[in-house]
Amino acid sequence: MELGRPSSPAVRTIPIDSPISLNKFKQQNLPACKPVLKPSCVITSFLVLGFIFVPIGLTTLCASRTVVEIVDRYDSGCVPGAFRSNKVSFIKDTSLPKNCSRILKVRKHMKAPIYIYYQLDNYYQNHRRYVKSRSDQQLLHGLKSNNTSSCEPEEFNNGLPVVPCGLIAWSLFNDTYTFIRGTKELRINRRNIAWESDRDSKFGKHVYPLNFQNGTLIGGGKLDPHIPVCIDSLLLFISLLYP
Repeated sequence: MELGRPSSPAVRTIPIDSPISLNKFKQQNLPACKPVLKPSCVITSFLVLGFIFVPIGLTTLCASRTVVEIVDRYDSGCVPGAFRSNKVSFIKDTSLPKNCSRILKVRKHMKAPIYIYYQLDNYYQNHRRYVKSRSDQQLLHGLKSNNTSSCEPEEFNNGLPVVPCGLIAWSLFNDTYTFIRGTKELRINRRNIAWESDRDSKFGKHVYPLNFQNGTLIGGGKLDPHIPVCIDSLLLFISLLYP
């Protein structure tokens, strides 16, 4: 290096060990299809999609408008005025009648079959302790299944096992309905409302309720000990909450 002359910068070459294709992938330089959409192409595409889906949407809208639905909330109207501020005490008091009559006006023709649903608000069924409080093995094998520790605190009652056990079965929704049109009572079919796969495969056909709702604190409805659990309304309650 001579004095008074600036030195040339050193050039350092970094070898590329990776293959060319991998290097292009890292640099996002792979060949790709990048179509340029013209206005005529976009308009044509939207028109074709519109001709296909507009009739489908109109058909669905017309079908949904033919559905006749009646919603009636009775939890407040059926509670006496003295218990409006403390509904739990009214429910626990067995000396008070719990019957309630409601008038429903059907303004449109309803085709058979007519389905009846109930809705529960502020029902925290996703609580961890509540979710685990059940035994699928007991519902499948009955008393042959001894592993029911997950059903606590509704596992035993008076020293005897509870079938079906657990908080889910214990809190069975127990409101009953009777519909009368004029002077004629309408028949309600409560059987075979659960999925056929649940009745035939998931739950046993020879599992009968035993020692159910015999404790001091009643959580929900009672079950007929002569009717298998798989064809009772309890199965629908369990299946809907936790399939």
